[in-house]
Amino acid sequence: MKFAKVASIALLALAGTLAFWTNGNSGEKKNPATTPMNRDIARHKEFLAIAKKGDVDVVFIGDSITQGWGNNKTWKKHFEPLKAANFGISGDQTGHVLWRITEGKELDNITPKVAVVMIGTNNSGRDSAAQIAEGISLIVKTIHEKTPKTKILLLGVFPRGEKAGTSIRQKISDINKTIAKLDDGGKTVKYLDIGSKFTKEDASLGKDIMPDFLHLSGRGYEIWGEAIAETVQQMADTKK
Repeated sequence: MKFAKVASIALLALAGTLAFWTNGNSGEKKNPATTPMNRDIARHKEFLAIAKKGDVDVVFIGDSITQGWGNNKTWKKHFEPLKAANFGISGDQTGHVLWRITEGKELDNITPKVAVVMIGTNNSGRDSAAQIAEGISLIVKTIHEKTPKTKILLLGVFPRGEKAGTSIRQKISDINKTIAKLDDGGKTVKYLDIGSKFTKEDASLGKDIMPDFLHLSGRGYEIWGEAIAETVQQMADTKK
């Protein structure tokens, strides 16, 4: 009897797990990269306070790589004059961003002219390239649903890992090939892959640019800023 009871409990647990990962009665597995994940933390609340004040023309949305801008000299030079806000949270996956802009309501009180989006690297240990690309695509779609007038500068996921030719580099390349198709000529989405600006001739990464082969140094942020500043400014220009 004890064995039967334990077996019954185990089957119930398995059923619960399967129910969580399947979509209704279709039997299709949910894509974790498109599943909103709660991010109700202190930094998210800071974003709500910023949004409530308004006057945000450019918003950067992403993970720790975006958060790392802080208020460094490159940010002050290129983006502070554009009334930019940094909505990056360390550790964020696509699901966290989806929650933040839907249930988290980070865009409810602002209508940015431009949203700079770079997300997906934190999904790479769990999700396939196709799943991650789908998550990023849903973020783009959701931003436009929340604030239709906002143009999106969608950045390719940055390279990670010291050497080229690795499985993670290939996955990032596959993600970027897919999300590049979201570019509609800049009418609502402009895709830009600046990954090669961080790498050497052999496509390897140096510690001077990415000390841990993932996060950027001060010089790395200078490269990022120089690579997109003119594009962001053009996209934010409503006088055209």
